[in-house]
Amino acid sequence: MLIIFSMFKASLLEPDLLKIPISAIAELIDEGIFKINKDGISLRAADRAMVAVVDFKILSTAFDEYNLENETEVGLNIEHLLSVLKRASRKNRIILELEGNKFNITLSNGSTRKFLVPVLEISQEEIPPIEQLQFTVKAEIKPETLRDAIKDADIISDAVTFEAQEDKFIIKAEGDISQAEVVLEKGSEDLFGLEVKEAAKARYPIDYLKKMIKAAKLAESAVIEFAKDYPMKLTFSVLDKVKLSFVLAPRVIEE
Repeated sequence: MLIIFSMFKASLLEPDLLKIPISAIAELIDEGIFKINKDGISLRAADRAMVAVVDFKILSTAFDEYNLENETEVGLNIEHLLSVLKRASRKNRIILELEGNKFNITLSNGSTRKFLVPVLEISQEEIPPIEQLQFTVKAEIKPETLRDAIKDADIISDAVTFEAQEDKFIIKAEGDISQAEVVLEKGSEDLFGLEVKEAAKARYPIDYLKKMIKAAKLAESAVIEFAKDYPMKLTFSVLDKVKLSFVLAPRVIEE
């Protein structure tokens, strides 16, 4: 049984730093345990099919006020949390407050609106050790380019292939008689960086990527890391404020 005694209060002047990540996370995860410590608030959880893992952290430096007596954990329904955060406009200050087993969210902008979000008893599930993953490719691209490539691929197939060579990064989908392809050469204004230790190609389910890409508007770049027929890590971040990563299992390419 999860019993919460710690006191916590934090104030956020940029609602999108919380609203955008939680909106994307809610597409994959229905509930999770948020860990709160001096460094910030974090969540790591896998979807029920164990195909994807979410790794989210909003740093204490993102808040204009951050007070915590003791480290604690809070189990929350993600959709319920999102429904409250959606009520915040960009002009609102979001105040998160934990007192006993009550988790309150206050939206302030002239008027004050207060919501009580139920704290749940959630058992901690075993999460794949994603920090042990070793990738051979790292590509940093414009988020809009990735989003458009996924949308293009979606009209062709239910899977998309990422391919990296020494001097280019390719995103493509192939159907029975059709194909969509985006080629980003080194030096392209849409490809901010490309590191290739070993040329690689891997295929991933589009339905998951469509959900993950909803976080694209959070950051100015998207970092994609993968290897041949290997899990992919997709990261969106705002320096010293937020980091949101997704790890997605591959669909092994049949030769």
